[in-house]
Amino acid sequence: MKAKKIVALVAAAAMVLSMAACGSADSSSSDAKDGSAAAETTKSSDSDTLVMATNATFPPYEYVDGEDYKGIDIEIAQAIADAMGKKLEVDDIDFDSIIPAITTGKADMSLAGMTVTDERKQNVDFSDTYATGVQVIIVPEDSDITGPDDLADKMIGVQQGTTGHIYCSDTPENGGFGEDHVTAYPNGASAIQALQTGKVDAVVIDNEPAKAFVAENPGLKILDTEYVTEDYAIAVKKGNTELLDQINETLAKLKADGTLQSIIDKYIKAE
Repeated sequence: MKAKKIVALVAAAAMVLSMAACGSADSSSSDAKDGSAAAETTKSSDSDTLVMATNATFPPYEYVDGEDYKGIDIEIAQAIADAMGKKLEVDDIDFDSIIPAITTGKADMSLAGMTVTDERKQNVDFSDTYATGVQVIIVPEDSDITGPDDLADKMIGVQQGTTGHIYCSDTPENGGFGEDHVTAYPNGASAIQALQTGKVDAVVIDNEPAKAFVAENPGLKILDTEYVTEDYAIAVKKGNTELLDQINETLAKLKADGTLQSIIDKYIKAE
């Protein structure tokens, strides 16, 4: 669930651009799992609470398991809250509502498989990188689409507000396919459902959630095509250097003692 770019491996390396884009989940809480009112009730000024905005439809980075939030981002956020001596509160909202929640102070930080981009840097500050992602294309097993070049005259499904949405809908001159060839959905699962019902010809999404979606939905496959690697980082309100420094300090410790890698390995198995 996480500004992400796809690179088309064709003659002149023409770029196909794509999508943006969990500790103990039991100890985190949320006002609303559907995201309809979560941002409205957040009180990020509470000194004992650290509010994390996310879109929990992006396994293995964040997802809902029964009554709990789980995933890589949830565990990293919990570790940050623990280091700060605060309670973690998870606000599950629409992906394209996350940055507004940060900029208005309704959330303290965001972990959502979010790629660092120049456009996003204009609105929020980013932490050091904590993970990397790769963009892929999902198609039906009998599809005639074999790579990014074949998407030029197809309908592409993406998650609204992600970089997949931003870049795939850009003009062909800028490496995209044009708005007329892109349909944005509230989350990755909705895009996959549209693919299964023939409303779109392909879905552009990050590799790890793509693997989860394909595993859960027989008849789909991920194209074996190389793409650029992108950086995931934590977003905070511009100018909030105190929180950003605390986050980066915690990330450095998690990297140094192997905790960060163990969290990632717990959810992403080596192939």
